[in-house]
Amino acid sequence: MSKKRIVVTGMGVVSCFGNDVDQFYAQLLEGKSGIVPIEEFNVADYPTRFAGVIREFEVGDYMDKKQARRVDPFIRYVMVAGKKAMEMAQLKGEALDKLQKDRCGIIVGSGMGGMTVFYEGTETVLQKGFRRLTPFFVPYIITNMGGALLAIDLGFRGPNYSISTACATSNYSIHAAAEQIRQGVADVMICGGAEASITPIGLAGFVAIRALSTRNEDPTKASRPWDQQRDGFVMGEGAGVLVLESLEHALARGAPILAEYLGGSINCDAYHMTDPREDGEVVGKCMELAIADADISKERVNYINAHATSTLAGDLCEINAITKVFGPHAKNIKINSTKSMIGHCLGAAGGLEAVATIMAIRTGKLHPTINLDQPEPAVEGFDLIPHSTKEHKVDVALSNSFGFGGHNSTLAFSAYHP
Repeated sequence: MSKKRIVVTGMGVVSCFGNDVDQFYAQLLEGKSGIVPIEEFNVADYPTRFAGVIREFEVGDYMDKKQARRVDPFIRYVMVAGKKAMEMAQLKGEALDKLQKDRCGIIVGSGMGGMTVFYEGTETVLQKGFRRLTPFFVPYIITNMGGALLAIDLGFRGPNYSISTACATSNYSIHAAAEQIRQGVADVMICGGAEASITPIGLAGFVAIRALSTRNEDPTKASRPWDQQRDGFVMGEGAGVLVLESLEHALARGAPILAEYLGGSINCDAYHMTDPREDGEVVGKCMELAIADADISKERVNYINAHATSTLAGDLCEINAITKVFGPHAKNIKINSTKSMIGHCLGAAGGLEAVATIMAIRTGKLHPTINLDQPEPAVEGFDLIPHSTKEHKVDVALSNSFGFGGHNSTLAFSAYHP
């Protein structure tokens, strides 16, 4: 039986490059770095003192101002990115009211949830006692609350839950949302991820496992996927959200169709808490499953938005996987790393990278991988788009996300062809 076709009709972002999708991608095309010294809290004693921090963020009219002051930043990011995605999908006002709300759902995850509220609440209990803890503590730390509050505002009564699979969270959420549409449960799904973990405890946690770059003298050069001088990833934050619809639903309402979701996959390395299998065996299987789900030939894949975090093992694991899956065709595929500019946004990474992937399909322009000055010998012959933008007509694009615990997910997108 043929699978129900699924299209992308809206996109929303909150990023260190702002909250507008076109502006976000324009900055990526320019090869700008959004990595800055952390000024939001005292980092003088930290070995890493920089990140892809979001500054001057305002919720505007997308959220009640009083509630916005109370909630964790990750929830604010979900609300703004989600509603901006709905605007792009032309689902507001009368069009929103006309939706069959029981068939509209939300799957937006977070790798770490309400880290700011959790940290501040812990300090309150330790310093002032448990009676001083806000009654909003639990609701605003749990990962499902972003999607829940968005549903309350929109009236969406369909499938609604969060997924938390570390850095693969967004891809898992998009894949799960697409399955709800394929199964005929939903017509419209808002999906993606959000993260706001650049806090004293969040930074300390990643410092403790020695996962972060310590290139404090030049933060903009710190995220350098596939480069021989890379020394760890750079933390980022934000949100990336898509609106998915069944093709028939989108056509019936005359929706803007931005791209087509062809398929996706999820699996697990079952290997190590934080390290990937260096041979890329299971990551490669994940890509193969996504290609099979999309029902396309491997040769149609000509662009991959890589997970590529700037870690020693992870970057080469992914290259090994691409080599195994595509063989000689691997050298024909354009590959880049969005994280080289915005850092690793953890649970939001896949959502932001899905937006970048779809923008590449729409514009015919691929953003560069910056800071790739001395490529690893293992990537010789691969087109990793170092330093400058490249024009490229994308046929099928893959977007990879891999998370702690061995969680892998690959999504496949293309331009929409009637």
